[in-house]
Amino acid sequence: MSQAGPTFAISDLAREFDITPRTIRFWEDQGILAPQREGNKRVFTRRDRARLKMALRGKRLGLSLAEIKDLIGMYASTEDETPQLLECLRIMERRRAALQQQREDIEAMLGEIAQFETLCQDELTRRGAK
Repeated sequence: MSQAGPTFAISDLAREFDITPRTIRFWEDQGILAPQREGNKRVFTRRDRARLKMALRGKRLGLSLAEIKDLIGMYASTEDETPQLLECLRIMERRRAALQQQREDIEAMLGEIAQFETLCQDELTRRGAK
């Protein structure tokens, strides 16, 4: 197989990104990666490696599979990355807003837990159990 640039085996990528080969096959099944084949062996290109890196970053950021696929797909379609960058910013704004809401919800729950703990401790003290 004549390939321009370096290629990677599934075990190379799994080791580099500290993931399992099964995870890489998942991204392949989702259409994110399209390795070439040499018999039964998958051969990944630098493009596949970059797409895997973007997919894993998107997952770490909490993006949905659809959002990850959309963002990665946009990079394959044009030379001008401006629309992709704008869409990426929109997605990140939505994700940030969701995380900030979760933080507010967690802070509120922690406040309620603290109040309940105080009530329980006060009741135990009143009963002489502490």
